[in-house]
Amino acid sequence: MPTKRFKTFAIAVYIGIPLKEETVTPVALTPFVLRRGTTALPETIQFRERLDELYGAGFGFDVYKRGDYQIIQFRMDIINDAFVHTSESLLKRGFQFLGDVITSPVLEDGVFRNKYVQEEKETVRKRLEAIVNDKIRYAQERCVEEMCKDEPYRLHPLGDRAQLADIDSTSLYSQYQSWLEQACMDVYVIGDTSLEEIESCITSSFQVKRSEEKNYSQTTINVRSGEPNKVVDRLEVTQGKLNMGLRTTIAYQDNEYPAALLYNGVLGGYPHSKLFINVREKNSLAYYASSRYDGHKGIMTIQSGVEFDLMEKATTIIKEQLEAMEQGQIETLELAQTKAMISNHLREIDDSAFEMIGFDFNRVLSGRERTTSQLIDEIAAIQVKDIQAAAGTFRLDTIYELRNREEA
Repeated sequence: MPTKRFKTFAIAVYIGIPLKEETVTPVALTPFVLRRGTTALPETIQFRERLDELYGAGFGFDVYKRGDYQIIQFRMDIINDAFVHTSESLLKRGFQFLGDVITSPVLEDGVFRNKYVQEEKETVRKRLEAIVNDKIRYAQERCVEEMCKDEPYRLHPLGDRAQLADIDSTSLYSQYQSWLEQACMDVYVIGDTSLEEIESCITSSFQVKRSEEKNYSQTTINVRSGEPNKVVDRLEVTQGKLNMGLRTTIAYQDNEYPAALLYNGVLGGYPHSKLFINVREKNSLAYYASSRYDGHKGIMTIQSGVEFDLMEKATTIIKEQLEAMEQGQIETLELAQTKAMISNHLREIDDSAFEMIGFDFNRVLSGRERTTSQLIDEIAAIQVKDIQAAAGTFRLDTIYELRNREEA
């Protein structure tokens, strides 16, 4: 994505593989081990010093899920050669560094260095434990887990603590080799460069042998009929959590996606939304109340923090907001504010190289070509009747409550 707007090169490598019980934990662990050292820079301190040599280049990675895929994103931010005195292309050196991280890790006896594997297993274990300790995140994860208990989407992208114990250097390296061979891989660069230069950098830096090109498949959209499933967990908590999961047939690639975005925004995406105003402000039932929509899976979640004795009342009022959306009870100001919030966010994407990359990656995942300006225009054209039609596709699937053990 050539541009002269930025003084740096933003590089992102997306490596995606279907979420599976048997691979989710080793795949999640892999980037933690890869960041420890390469064949050329086997010690972690050398690894970090190289970034300093590259004029303080930034390096990092994320592990997350989109639809039914587990995505590892490596990213690097490196200054454009034109703004420093250097005899060798920083872009080329940056690619060499990133390519070595992903495809040329430090090995001992033909497998990952055991010390690094054991230490990073502990890192991942602590991150997974942190979710349990953060009851807001825990309730969100448990709601999705129960809602999608028969689907890959139930899996956390960081894997399962119970599986970490059985992973060793040999098994992880074997899984890593399969991962590189089988995963979808997309490389993005934003900066003052050309496709020819990037292709040359990739060819010389990424030592990957692949028998065929891999592409993402469309995630299956499931909508369950019947009454919502209710789940109650009990832990040592001082505040209750009330979460709900809804399913819709509308996904990112559909023409109705802008209407679904507005549905989520009006319902619970912002401080002016129905959930915040009616559940938190007017009735003082919740410490927080909001909604999130995953357009790659066709799932929306509602999350709120509620006192234990107010759960039923809060549930009733949330359902009333869902009914109001289905009836098209959307005020002009609500719609205008939501359109403005979403459009402003979309405009801000063009101010960040990595936000631009992330937005375009939606196209790769969904197969739908859509620019920020096109989506802004589509949002502007949406009317209340369009949101009402979208609301008709959302079905309450799961009601999840996190309560205190003492209540029982």
